[in-house]
Amino acid sequence: MSTTYAELGELREGSFIVVDGEPCRIVEISKAKTGKHGSAKAHVVAVSVFSGVKKTLVAPVDQKVEVPIIDKRTAQVIAMVGSSVQIMDLETYETLEIELPLEDELRSKLVTGAEVEYWSILGRRKIMRVLKGA
Repeated sequence: MSTTYAELGELREGSFIVVDGEPCRIVEISKAKTGKHGSAKAHVVAVSVFSGVKKTLVAPVDQKVEVPIIDKRTAQVIAMVGSSVQIMDLETYETLEIELPLEDELRSKLVTGAEVEYWSILGRRKIMRVLKGA
């Protein structure tokens, strides 16, 4: 199981949420009270961790929503192969192939031997930051 559940009203900016099956980071959340018989609604704007696409969700604040469980791990870059990076997990020594990050700033720091932090979310992996260069 790679997700857990939380009430929408408990989440804050910077929290993570699953919208349309995509793990996202909340960038904006606003709550609106409704009339006498309605329930308060939350309007969430979130950005996909993998694609950077903005997604919105409007739902009652007491609705249960999926929250991804993020496994943060460290690895060492072994090789750059076309549009992907070959890394070795520093705990399990397993070698993985991960897509190159979209961010140019991060991409420029990726060199063979560099230590990186990667996240494993919902069966997908992404390099989040370079911890130390080679």
